[in-house]
Order: sequence, then C-alpha cells, then structure tokens
Amino acid sequence: MKRKLWLLAATAVAALTLGAVPAAAQKVTLNVVTAGDQNMVDYVKDYLAPMFEKDNPNVTVKAVGTGPGDAGSQKIAEKLTAQKSNNAWDVDVAVVHQKMAGDMVKEGLLASYVREVSTGALSTAASAKNALGANVDGFVIPMFQSQTAIAYNPALVKDPPKTFAELEAWAKANPKKFGHNGIKGGMSGISFVVGWIYANGGGDADRLMKGPYDPALQNTWDAAFARLKEFNKNVTITPGNAGTLDMLNRGEIVMGPVWVDMFYTWMADGKLPPTMKLNLIGPGMPGQPMYYVIPAKAANMAAAKKFVELATSPKVQADGIVKKFNWYPGIDAQHVKAQLDDATWNKLFVDVTPQDLAAKGKTFPIKQYFDDILQGYEKKVAN
Repeated sequence: MKRKLWLLAATAVAALTLGAVPAAAQKVTLNVVTAGDQNMVDYVKDYLAPMFEKDNPNVTVKAVGTGPGDAGSQKIAEKLTAQKSNNAWDVDVAVVHQKMAGDMVKEGLLASYVREVSTGALSTAASAKNALGANVDGFVIPMFQSQTAIAYNPALVKDPPKTFAELEAWAKANPKKFGHNGIKGGMSGISFVVGWIYANGGGDADRLMKGPYDPALQNTWDAAFARLKEFNKNVTITPGNAGTLDMLNRGEIVMGPVWVDMFYTWMADGKLPPTMKLNLIGPGMPGQPMYYVIPAKAANMAAAKKFVELATSPKVQADGIVKKFNWYPGIDAQHVKAQLDDATWNKLFVDVTPQDLAAKGKTFPIKQYFDDILQGYEKKVAN
C-alpha cells in the first residue's frame, strides 16, 4: 500500500515538473476557414499549410472554403454567431472580405490580436484600420491588397492621362477607345465609377470612405453624374472585368480600368501583350483587401497567432502573395522588397509604385454611400 501511494505521489510530482511536455506534444488541428474563390483554399492548403506544419509538427492545418464574394464571408460570420455561447469555437483563423470584417468586430466575433503578433506593425495602410467606415484597428491584418488601375497600350497611348479630368478630355478626343463596364459585370467598372465620384463629387472623398453617413450628400453629385453620362457617350461599355481585358487584348479599346492582379495573370498566360502598362490616375481609385482574422474564442489561439505571423511575414508575402498570385502584399511593400528579385518587383511596382498606392490607392466608400453611388448611376447615368 505504501509503495502504491509512493508511486502515485512520484507520478504527480513528475506531472507537475514536466507538465509542458504533454502540452507541447499534444496534436492540434488548426481550422482555417476562408471566403473567396477556390484559389484561396488552395493557397492555404497547398502553400501555407505544409510550411506551417513543417515548423510545427504537432499541428495539422485543415483548410475549408465557404465560397466567393460577401456571401462566403457571411457564412463564416453565421458559423461563429451560432457558436457564440460556446466556450471554444472550431474556427481558428478566418479569411474574410472587407465589408464583413466591420460587422464581425461590432458583433464581438473577433479577437483583438494584431498587437500580439510580431507582424502586426507591418501593415499601416488605411484599410488595415478602417473597413468601409468600420473601425477594425487591432482586429485584422490584410492578407493582400487588390487594386484597380487604368491599363493602356503604350504603342497607341503615348501620354496617358494622369487624372480623371485628363481622361475625360482624352476620351472626347479619342471616342470609343476607352472602355469600362459601368456597375455591371465586375468590380473594375464599379471602382471606376466610385473613383469618378471621389474626383468630381465635391471633394468629399474622405467623408465617403470614413463617414459619418448623411443621405443629403448624394444630392451634391448631380453634376458629377451628368458629366459621367456625357463621358460615357465617348467610351465603350464592356461586358465586365474579363470583357475589358479581352477588348484590350483584341485592340477594340486601348485603355480601361482593370484589377492589377487579373492584368498580370492574363499577361503571364499570354492573353495580353507584354507591352501593356498600368497607370493609377489621380486623385485615386479604390481597391480592397481580404483580411486574416482570429475568432474571439478560437480553440487554438496560440497556434492561430503563429499561423497569421507566418502568413503575413515578408518572405511569405513575397513568395506567396506577390509571386504566386500577382496581388499586392497585405503588409507595407517596403517590408517585402528585400525578399523579391528585381524582375518581380519591377513587374508589380514600376507602373504603380508603392508611393502611388499610398497616395492614390483608395478604399471603397462606407456601405450607405456605396449603395447611393450605385443607385445614382442607375438612375442618372445608365438610363
């Protein structure tokens, strides 16, 4: 009996002394749930997961997709809301769109983790703190920054317009050679329309992006919409994001708004001439990020933070985000430059420089103004 008691006591002491060993050896499944197209899931599953698992052999990363667009992010929010009363949630890291991130912060679904990870200070863009008018400071790190710009054929456009005002004059002098898709068929045209209102709507771009909302402000855009309707008489309305690129490739237009990552992907695939160039015109055009977030009650909080640190590190942002997908990095470009060869840097950052992005890379407006702009275009420009 004494021997049995002694063995129990010795076992207890050993457990107290070596308590960290079982915890460190414990197998963990890190659930990473991402909105977006299948390429987002593949990026986590095929690129990030093996890298993270190599450095953390006790962790298995499981990647799950919820679908493209805001609906994919909505599914993540709904899943977390359904678990809100639980002590731990089964989503450890999520990738969500800008619009949903603000709602998730307001609903208490996200952890304020950014200041607790080593890469948290590497993204200083406005979109790292503000998501369509919602304060997300401390809750998000951009996975990447997508950006729209004006693509053009330099053989036919020797001196590309540098501002919306110059573009307006150029289109009048070169009818049907500029193309955009309005607000249907893709976000590149929507970005162009929003940029037009930022440029011509009375100097309230900052208010449109940050709020507060005043429904009377839309009444000041009539002149801007009238000019846009007149402008559209001189341009080609394209079928959408891909349609603009396709018409550029065929020479039916020589200039038009595009997503930068799509532009370079088409070029890499041989669907655009390698001589095509980009120009981010002033005062600017909007783009949007996707965010890494950590749920407020993630079951594996420590591993989740390590995963986001890896995903937002300069090396991974360079190799994965820039080289693999032609996206702009989620962290500030200067932190990534040293990790990129000159050819890659020159491809992504010569036409649209980091300084251009900082000065002219805008966010989309807060939701209420966004809706007002789209409705105003339908009523006063499209008909």
